[in-house]
Amino acid sequence: MGITRSVIRGVGAYLPSQIMTNDDVAKIVDTNDDWITERTGIKSRHIAANGELTSDLGIAAAKQALIRAGIDPIDIDLVICATATPDRTFPSTSVRIQHSLGITKGAAFDIQAVCSGFIYALATADNFLRSGQSRQALVIGAETFSRILDWTDRKTCVLFGDGAGAVVLEAQSQSNTRDDRGILASKLRSDGRYENMLYVDGGPSSTMTVGQLRMKGREVFRHAIQNISDIIEETLVMSGYTIPEIDLFIPHQANVRILDGMAKKLGIKNEKIIKTLHHHGNTSAASIPLALNQAFQEDRLKKGDVILMEAMGGGFTWGAVLARW
Repeated sequence: MGITRSVIRGVGAYLPSQIMTNDDVAKIVDTNDDWITERTGIKSRHIAANGELTSDLGIAAAKQALIRAGIDPIDIDLVICATATPDRTFPSTSVRIQHSLGITKGAAFDIQAVCSGFIYALATADNFLRSGQSRQALVIGAETFSRILDWTDRKTCVLFGDGAGAVVLEAQSQSNTRDDRGILASKLRSDGRYENMLYVDGGPSSTMTVGQLRMKGREVFRHAIQNISDIIEETLVMSGYTIPEIDLFIPHQANVRILDGMAKKLGIKNEKIIKTLHHHGNTSAASIPLALNQAFQEDRLKKGDVILMEAMGGGFTWGAVLARW
């Protein structure tokens, strides 16, 4: 008996033109390139220009994904934008992207799960497509985290950058075998007991301000390796796949130590892991689609490859998606 799968038809990305190196950051706060590189693996990050909005980044990434997919925007009937840095409190950034692209049918809404946002958005879109409520979806991760950083706090301001990535999903009939293309399994988790370990100290109902990012780095690091490892294993059990069967791991790009710790814990070969944070920094919900785009551009994705995407973010939220390219 056949089954409907959400197949990735195209991927796109956008990075602002302004690049801020570690040496540039050192002119603002007491730090240096060696200190940042050793602790994070980050060498530079992109910063949105004055007047460049999260929606602008998302639109550019979406356009590239649509072109590569060969799909006309008017055929898209679902737009989901994962972002923690929306243009406005409301309406959603996704409706601005929808309008700019000329999409007039279906639904558009934002998802806020911070660094896990793109995984949450993918899983949500997959449910819409598999249920038949939508046929073709545009899923975007877009962030301008530079706008919510405390540029006097060297523990956090060195970590983040701006950017956007997008994928086009299409509902396709598959044979319900291990040769199926598309999203094969997804798993989402959250635990609000840890919300004060990674948060923004503002909001409309609390302070009537945007606020700035705050983080307890050591605690986040400890939870990240455990939670990410657990969610990967749970997703693989659901799907019947094993670590050696995964062709490419596309993780959230937060810290090279987290990536290395996760790889060591699960026995993942380093050459199977896409790493972009040295050039992009942590771009929150944009980091996975940006990494996916880099893998595509470097010709590291072949039809039939099995990929695993995972992330953990503030909340805590975390999740994973397994797919065949």
